[in-house]
Amino acid sequence: MTSNKGFIAFFCLLLALELICSHFASLQPYRIITKPLLVLSLIIFFLLRAKHLDGISKSLTLLALICSLTGDILLLFVEHTSSFFLAGLVAFLLAHILYISTFLKRRNPYKKPYLLYALLASYAILIFLLLKNHLGDFMVPVAIYMGVILVMAVTSFLRIKQVSASSFLLVFLGAIFFLISDSILAINKFYTPLAMSHLSIMFTYATAQLFIVLGLIKQR
Repeated sequence: MTSNKGFIAFFCLLLALELICSHFASLQPYRIITKPLLVLSLIIFFLLRAKHLDGISKSLTLLALICSLTGDILLLFVEHTSSFFLAGLVAFLLAHILYISTFLKRRNPYKKPYLLYALLASYAILIFLLLKNHLGDFMVPVAIYMGVILVMAVTSFLRIKQVSASSFLLVFLGAIFFLISDSILAINKFYTPLAMSHLSIMFTYATAQLFIVLGLIKQR
């Protein structure tokens, strides 16, 4: 527990550096270091703390984090060409599929969260209706991505009562933060620029990854 608290403090410091660099134009070139360091630190932390997990869960989670790291790097270069955005989208799509596979290993087969299905579907429809006239060539990729991240959120909930309460809550909250982060990113990119968007996107994204990793480490 002490080492977890120490890492959380260290991770918060890395996040603060990333938020500062993303906010000030003169410091943005340093994001090539500060942004990847967030997930890279999670990869190292997970390797050190997840030795008790079964091999498949460990491998799936590591691959999800590696795909996320790849996506983080690709999205740093979206201003050069839209191809980097599409490549980043694919990287995160793979990360979500890998997280889904990890969560399903501890699925509660008796849980049917129909209310959650309805709430998430309604949320996705509202976001899609807001964006659809602005997506252009990204219509299909974004629709697919939205569907996959909704499945990721649902499968994170399906771990309920199959893992400890703290593990369930952390992973589920992480999935919700991921959903919020991607929603802000999509609205900012395709609908209208949002004030302080880099800060809100990175804060919710980093929190999502941290919570998921901490939750999976607590899985027994």
